[in-house]
Amino acid sequence: MAIDVHQFPCLSDNYGFLVRDRESGLAACVDTPDAKAILAELEKTGWKLALILNTHWHPDHAGGNAEIQAATGCQIVGPKEVTRIAPLDREVNDGDVVELGATRFRVIDSGGHTLGHIAYFDEADKVAFVGDTLFALGCGRLFEGTAEQMWTSLQRLAALPDETVVYCAHEYTASNARFALSVDQAPALKARADEIFAARERGEPTVPTTIGLEKATNPFLRAPLLAPALGVQGPDHEAFAAVRAAKDGFKG
Repeated sequence: MAIDVHQFPCLSDNYGFLVRDRESGLAACVDTPDAKAILAELEKTGWKLALILNTHWHPDHAGGNAEIQAATGCQIVGPKEVTRIAPLDREVNDGDVVELGATRFRVIDSGGHTLGHIAYFDEADKVAFVGDTLFALGCGRLFEGTAEQMWTSLQRLAALPDETVVYCAHEYTASNARFALSVDQAPALKARADEIFAARERGEPTVPTTIGLEKATNPFLRAPLLAPALGVQGPDHEAFAAVRAAKDGFKG
């Protein structure tokens, strides 16, 4: 890989990500859930921060922008919606490219959780930072977008190579696994859920995941296959909506 990714927990269930381009030595942080934690990790690694890459505007993703920029002089990149809570140095949209030294991140529209949510895909290294759009065995709640919009966004991510390593922003996987088992009896899911529960018992992270693993086991990506059991006969996004509604009401 031409990049190094440093992942660390912060807040109650967020992950922070620092990404370093090996050729230039420049680093970026993906979202800013906890400014003090991020600055502490930068000091530990000795990495020079050049960019903040925001995925969306929520405070646990962009709330640390100002403090980190003031401390490092970095530039802030993200979708226009981030300006609801913090200024941007560069606004990006679907198809734009953000360069970190020799590393190129393609911006992917992944709206649904919020209307302007984006993901960053490093095609050369097959690494994606997806914020709150796709989780290990889950997906983000529809706070602003529609089920159809989110389904379309998930299909954009599912179209990435199966080996793509996916860094999602929260450690929700154990609860996602409990829900998944309530709607999907696939043997691969059961085996994965057992691994997840064991990993969490050991205090180990379940992030990152891969596109291929999510396509095989994530009920939100498998929604059309689950449609008959859910009593849905409409288009694929309606099956997704049914799974999303079931998760929203799940108490397990």
